[in-house]
Amino acid sequence: MAALRAAVLVLRLGFAATAVPLVIWHGMGDSCCNPQSMGYIKKIVENKIPGIYVLSLKIGSNLIQDMENSFFMNVNDQVREVCSQLAKDPHLKGGYNAMGFSQGGQFLRAVAQRCPSPPMLNLISVGGQHQGSVYGFPRCPGESSHICDWIRKTLDLGAYTQAVQEHLVQAEYWHNPLKEEDYRKNSIFLADINQERGINETYKKNLMALKKFVMVKFLNDTMVEPPISEWFGFYKSGQAKETIPLKETSLYTEDRLGLQEMDKAGKLVFLGVKGDHLHFSEEWFYTTILPFLQ
Repeated sequence: MAALRAAVLVLRLGFAATAVPLVIWHGMGDSCCNPQSMGYIKKIVENKIPGIYVLSLKIGSNLIQDMENSFFMNVNDQVREVCSQLAKDPHLKGGYNAMGFSQGGQFLRAVAQRCPSPPMLNLISVGGQHQGSVYGFPRCPGESSHICDWIRKTLDLGAYTQAVQEHLVQAEYWHNPLKEEDYRKNSIFLADINQERGINETYKKNLMALKKFVMVKFLNDTMVEPPISEWFGFYKSGQAKETIPLKETSLYTEDRLGLQEMDKAGKLVFLGVKGDHLHFSEEWFYTTILPFLQ
């Protein structure tokens, strides 16, 4: 009996040792440990994958700061802070999977492109706006409507001015298809990670090192505009009605990020789920997302 217990213990320890750590990054107006969102995700992953280490990223010294920073802290500074956190975490030194929700999706992609150590193995973007948004900024999450009213006015006044770019997160991935030149020239975050001003071969090499890049699009999304941005598509340049898929964008045809090569290698995964932005069932998460974490 003692030998059997010892064998079971060895198996459990072996399982724990092989469970790839997970890093998650919340979206706009959320925080690392909200029991209705990231806290819930962390809990169900830990329940389904015994022994897994899950790090839910917090930017700031408390939950209020974490939430406020999702609106007002320069994204490049946030990415640097996260890269520092990951590099110092001994649990992650062998590599980790990453899962970003809404804007956390493109922020974690920036981490993959800029900070290859420790290595990100798989990236799961749940509703991330990889070609930009939120053109029109249709609505706002949770209890943050008053903040979003102010953001709309600020973006309308000058999304691509230096002051707004440096102090308003949503401006940093604001992609106005009617002002493409302004976007390419003045966007301090998205235009950089999307190689709009030239090719950074390191960005390309680091992203291509991923085993899988999973992109989840919400098929009834009323928050992201256009929703196809969640699959790297966007508006056809110069207008705001007709959209084109990733394969028709210059980002893909010129392979500025390596997405074309990743696609041919079977590394890109495009998933669609019925529902509005970030609305999905626990069953869908278990059957569709969990396999990428195991």
